[in-house]
Parts: sequence; C-alpha cells; structure tokens
Amino acid sequence: MKPLPVLTVASLYPNAAMPGFAPFVEHRVRRLVEAGAAETRVLAPVPWAPALPGLPEAWRRWARVPRAEVRHGIPVFHPRYPHLPRIGMTLQPGAMAAVLRREAARLWREGFRFALVDAHYAYPDGVAALDLARRFAVPLVVTARGTDLNLIPRHPPARRRLERLARKADALVAVSRALAGVWRELGAPDERVHVVPNGVDLDLFRPLEREAARRVLGLGPGPLLLSLGELSERKGMDVAVRTLARLPGWRLVLVGEGPLRSRLADLARELGVAERLAFPGSRPQAELPLWYAACDVFLLASRREGLPNVLLEALACGRPVVAARVWGVPEAVREPVAGRLVDGHDPAAFAAAVREVAAAPPDPDAVRATVAERSWEVTVRRLAELFRELAGGRP
Repeated sequence: MKPLPVLTVASLYPNAAMPGFAPFVEHRVRRLVEAGAAETRVLAPVPWAPALPGLPEAWRRWARVPRAEVRHGIPVFHPRYPHLPRIGMTLQPGAMAAVLRREAARLWREGFRFALVDAHYAYPDGVAALDLARRFAVPLVVTARGTDLNLIPRHPPARRRLERLARKADALVAVSRALAGVWRELGAPDERVHVVPNGVDLDLFRPLEREAARRVLGLGPGPLLLSLGELSERKGMDVAVRTLARLPGWRLVLVGEGPLRSRLADLARELGVAERLAFPGSRPQAELPLWYAACDVFLLASRREGLPNVLLEALACGRPVVAARVWGVPEAVREPVAGRLVDGHDPAAFAAAVREVAAAPPDPDAVRATVAERSWEVTVRRLAELFRELAGGRP
C-alpha cells in the first residue's frame, strides 16, 4: 500500500536554528514516514521577526529559522506570520491560517495532493488548519498535547474557537485520557475523540549501567536527581531546585534550556545548593539515555502536562520517577515500581517521595516493563489506521 499523502501543520517543530525545539511532534511524523504509513510535507510557521540589533533573543532566534529545510528526509517549510507577543493570541489563528493557505496552495500546484491535514497543538494550529482542510476538502486530524487544552481554554475568545474546532474536526486526538476529557467538554462527539499516547523509542531508551554512564558524562558518585525539559515555571524547575535544598548529600542535574535559567541559578545560590546543581544545557537525543542512566531518581515537578515524553523515556531507561499528579502523568505512573506521585507542588513532599523511592530502588527491568506497551510501533499502527479510515482508502 502506498504511503498516504499527509500535510502536517505544526508550529512546534524543530528547525536548524533551534534543533532541540519541541522534538515530540517530529518524532511522531518521522515514525509515520519511516513505517511507510505516510508521505508528508511539514508546514511549521514561525512568527515574523525583523533581524534588528537589540531585538530580544526570544525573538531574534525566529529570524534565524530557514524558510525551508529538509529534516530526516522530510521537507519542512517555515512561512512567516505576523504575531504580537502577549496581546496577539486572539489574532494568531487567523494570521497563521493565511500563510498556511498560501503555502498549501503552492504545494498543491507543485503536485503534492495531500489527502489529509494532520495538525499538532489545538490552538492556534488546529484552529488555523480547520479553514485549510475545508478549503481543500480533506479530513482534519488535530492532536492536543497539553497546554493547548489544559490552559488556553481559560481565555474566552480562544475557548470559543476551540469549541468550534471540537465540533468540526474529523478526528480529535489526545495524548492522554485527561486531555481527551477536555475535548469532550469542549463539545467533541465521543466517536471523534481518540486517545493515542506518544510512543517511546524502546531501542534507544533502555537500561544502562549507572556508574558507566556517570564516567562517560563526568559525574561522580553519590545520589543524583535528574530533571529534563524546558527550564520554565510551567515545568516546575523551581520546585526541583527547592526539593534539592531538602535533600542533603544529593545532586541535581537540569538538562535543557529556557527562560528560568538565570533565576534558577540565583535561587540555588540563595538556598545554598549551587555547588550541588548542574546545568549541562540541551543535549542531543542520542545522549539522553546516558543522563537517565546516571540518575537515581527522575524528577518531574511540572505544573501542567499532557503526557510528557521525558517521563516515558525515564521509565524505559529503568529509572523510577517522582512526579506531580497532573493531567496525564498518572496514566504512566500506574504501579508502585514506577515511582511516586505527589499532590501539589510542595518541595518537602517531593523530597519525602524521593527519599522513599531511593530507600528501596526498584529493579530497572521491572520499571521498564511498565512502558513496554508504549512503543512507537503501536502508536504508528493506531494513527495509520485512523488516517486511512478518514481518507477513505485514498493512496
């Protein structure tokens, strides 16, 4: 069977200027293509930013994104759309829709006759893609991943557009049952809501020997905590640092970059734990199994989540987790061997849970077994079946 031609819409997508930016969408797209289930072109629009001196780095980085590139054999296009920080949220879907229509029309003229639009992130991407799919008379699949449903609907104008999207899209995918419930609250018919968690690469993410990993990474002995992700308040990185202050003798490694980096360093100095805190920055995916292997406990103190890949990766590497009980997280930490869930974001509670897990370390193979059914093969099979059903068997 020929691959299904799919137009992917995703403003959260890695690029040459920011290769570590939101890799989770690219993982899914690559897996569908590599399995022969889809052929795709990716429209990953970015905010327009003038290349001016003095422009904040948060905006200057967008000016460095190429207009087009090929990533892992997949053509990716980055059209620019106007967007005003903070105050432009209401206008964002319309601005994005205009550039998507233009780029999709170009691809259509060039011979890429897509049979389905696959949009990632409900707002603004899904809302903008609804207009696009209707113009080309093809089905629309929208995947919700976290903040797009657990935060953005609090904004009334955005909620109204999401309610329309929930009624009109052909399929509404959620990476967790908790997010699927929000789709239904927004008015989505039950039969159009599908729970399809992200997969995890069980070949890459596997148990490795702790001391060997620490030697490679230059880490010494002693109990070690790891958090991995954007250094932001949403990811609870401040809670991680405050937890460290309640764990004498432990060290904490925060892998990633983000807006809270300098504030976290200041907080560590204030709490007297700066010498026990490391910031190795963003690391390539191929290196991440070493970081997971090096830790004793993986800490996820996020304030909002869908079902984060880092949680699945840590478990696949055989490392127990201590995580905030938010949204889809309990769907992964279902058994005591996987770790502990913490209600709220009290650092003392996180520290107590870390000590409890570390007092009786679980067998790494038993931890890994809790995510054995979450392989990418399972995820891709379910998505491919859904796409084919919606596209009516079109080649």
